[in-house]
Parts: sequence; structure tokens; C-alpha cells
Amino acid sequence: MLTILSAGKSGDTTNNLNMKDFTWTTNEEVVSNERKNFSKAAVKQPVPKNNWQIYLLIGIIANSAIWAAAALYASKAKPSYTSELSITIPGAGSRTDINLPNIGQASSQNFSSYAGGSFDPRENYKAIATGEEVIKAAAQSVNIPLADFGAPRIKIVDNTTLMRFEMKGKTPKEAQGKTRALYEALEKRLQQLRDLEMRQQNQRLEESIEDSRRKLKIAQKRMSDFQLISGLSTNEQLSNLAINIETLRRQRAELVAQQQQAQAREVQLSANLNLSPQQAGNAFTLQTDPLFQKYLRDYSEANAKLIALNAKLLANHPNVITQKAERDEAESALVSRAGILLGRPVNLASIQQLNMSNSDPSGAGRAVLSQQLVTANVDQQGLEAQVKGIDQQLGQLETRLKRLSQQQSKLEDLRRDVQIAEAVFSSTIARLDLSRSSLSASYPDTQVLSPPSLPEGKPGGKKNLVFAGAAVGSLFISSGIFSFWRLNCKKKLKKIEA
Repeated sequence: MLTILSAGKSGDTTNNLNMKDFTWTTNEEVVSNERKNFSKAAVKQPVPKNNWQIYLLIGIIANSAIWAAAALYASKAKPSYTSELSITIPGAGSRTDINLPNIGQASSQNFSSYAGGSFDPRENYKAIATGEEVIKAAAQSVNIPLADFGAPRIKIVDNTTLMRFEMKGKTPKEAQGKTRALYEALEKRLQQLRDLEMRQQNQRLEESIEDSRRKLKIAQKRMSDFQLISGLSTNEQLSNLAINIETLRRQRAELVAQQQQAQAREVQLSANLNLSPQQAGNAFTLQTDPLFQKYLRDYSEANAKLIALNAKLLANHPNVITQKAERDEAESALVSRAGILLGRPVNLASIQQLNMSNSDPSGAGRAVLSQQLVTANVDQQGLEAQVKGIDQQLGQLETRLKRLSQQQSKLEDLRRDVQIAEAVFSSTIARLDLSRSSLSASYPDTQVLSPPSLPEGKPGGKKNLVFAGAAVGSLFISSGIFSFWRLNCKKKLKKIEA
């Protein structure tokens, strides 16, 4: 085998190779030269002193100290027992909705305790459980001094809702009792925090209820005052008023038709009798008076006798004169009685025009027609009065309807304010009732998955761990001392070679 020892001159950068510029040697020659150089160096340089006894002594002392400490701790350390407890914190939320008829809707919602990505109630529970208040309460419940009770070891299991509690004790019973006392003290503290949160929440709701009640009373008073002043209480009142107006209008139309019929019958009867309704009424009055009828008969008899005497005797005959005086007296009595009945002065001609004697067939017919004329006139006047009364009522009702219609919008606004206030008040009360039965979102309930365990067996595992640790420590120290010795030897050898 050949070995290239040198090639070209120093500083030559040409790429052309010249075989004359290389020196060729064999592998055996190289090895022979190295042996000669090493033998020469060995002769010239002294061999360093080997001080491994010192490092060995240090290693023995260090290992002896580790094992002595482990043996002392194993012999003097008091036995310790560990009790474990596992709980879970449910994370399900709930929602309750209540429909209030004619008012609105009330709802109460308990959000999941894990709803927020950055919030984990277990961290809060861990801080509370390791707090001085909880540990002090747990120590007092088991009659152990606070300094000797110790601190709990709490682990939060990732991707679950679990928490694990560990407490140490001198005996299995003591460890189990301390773990149970810690959990009970934690639950007691959590319940206090829940009660405090609920009291604060209920206080806020009660203040809101008082404010809602005050607003509701104000809205109700404003509406009642407006109803009292305006006279408008409900929308049905306007509907009833409009119905009454339509009913009166229909009645008026019917009365007007009846009035027109009565007026037409009156005009026809008046034309047939050649009497006005007033005259027909006067004739009816005279016809129904017995005294007037007696005077009328006396006059008729006296007049008939006078006519008969005039036909036989002269005008200056004593019988004619006497009969004429009797007729004049009867006429005077008749005219006087007619004036009293009619309330105005009359003469014999007007009495004769109004005379409807039953003894005369034509007079009897005129009496019937006259009575019908009077009846038609009375009916027409009565219907006219009714129409006027209805017109007056319609005017009043229409004026009232117009005024109430203008005020209806304001009443609706006031009623809407009352309804809103009632809805807010009722929903607030419903939310207060729901909140009293709902769970706390900040401090959810816990469930025990595994009760505090009772450690079994002797605590020998701790001694084994101590000796295992001593063995590992001894191995590390021995390896370190050996490594340090070798490093020291190499440094000295380098110094000698230099």
C-alpha cells in the first residue's frame, strides 16, 4: 500500500499534476517511523505519577456518607400513610323557561362551569382547598394542630372533570380522617360561598323588583288618572258607543219614515174635512164636553121652534119674540161655553163649522175623520219630537266619540306602559323564584367518585425508595469521580507532551 507524503511546492495552485513532484512511501515504512518516534519520546519524557488512590478514597468517603444518611433516615423517619379521595365536578348547564299568559316570558339559565375556555372551576377549588381557612377548619374537626395537619396534595386530571386529593398521616385511620375532614371543610366553605353568591344575586333581584314595582305603580296611576279625566276606560267603550250611535241612526230613520206617513195622512184628512188639525182638535174638544152638548141641544131646539113660529107668525108676535129671546140666551150660553173650552173667543159661525153632531150621519162621519186627523197630528208631533231627541243624542254621542277617539291613542300608550311594567315585574319575580332553586354557576356541586381510602400494609415502600435513591446517588458520584480522574490524567499528559 502506498501513502502520499507530499506533493508539489507550497503555494502552487496549478491544476496540472506532475508525477515527479510526489514522493511515494509504503505503509510499512510509515509504521516503522512512528514506532521510532514514540520510542524516542518515551525515552526523553517522564511518565506522570498515577494518584488514583486519592480519587478512590474520595469515592469511598462520598458513598459511605450517602449510604449512612440513607440508613439513618430509614431508621429514624416516622412511618407515613397516604389516603386518596377522588371527586368530579359536573359541567352540564341547564335552562328553565316560563311563559306568563298575557304578560311575557321569564327564563333562568345555569351556564356550564366549563363554558369558558380559560376558566376551570377545579383550579378555584384547588386554591380554596389549599387555603388557610379550609385547612384550619379541617384540622380543628379532627383535633390536630394546624402545624401537624400538613398540606394536601391535589392533582387535576387533564381532559376530565376529576380532582384527586391526597393527605398523609401517621396511621391509616389518621390519613383517612384528615382526607375526609379536608373534603368536608371544602364542601362547607363552598356552600358558604354559594350562599353568599345567592344572597347577593337575590338582593340585586329584590332591588330590581322594588324598582319594577315602583314603575308599575306609577304607570297604573297615570293610566287611572287619565281614565278618570277622559272618561275612557276600555276600547270596548268606544265600540259600544259606536254601536249605540248606529242604533240611534237606524231608529231615527224609522221614526222619520213614520213621521212622513203621519204627516201625509194628516194632510189628506185635513183636505177632506176642510179643517186644520187645530180645528179638528177644537171640534173634538167641544164634542166630548157634556155641558157644551147640552147647550148645543138647547140652542138647536130653540132655533127650530123659532123657525117654526116665523113660518106661522109675524116677527113682532109675542111668541116669536119670546122664542127668539130663548134662542139668543141658548146661543149666548153655547158661545160662552165654547170660548171657555177652546180658550179663545168664538162665534156661532165657527161653532157651527166645528159642529159634528152624532144625530147627523154626515156629522158622525166627520167626527170619525176629525178624530183620525187629531190622532195623525198627535202622532206626527210625537214622532217629530222623538226625531229631535234622537238628533240631540246623536250630536252628543258623536261629539263624545270624537273626543274619546282622540284620547284613545294616549290611553293605548299608557296601557302599553302598564303592560310592559307588569311584564318586567312578573318576569323579575319569576326569575327570583327560579334563582332560589337553581345551582350556583361559580361554585358547582361536587360528586365523590371514590371516598377517602384507608391505606393498607406497612409503609416499607418508603424505605425501599430511600435505598434506591442512595444507590442511584452512589452510582452518579462514583461515575463523576472516575470521570474527573480521567480528565485530570489527560491534562497532565498534555502538559508533558507540550
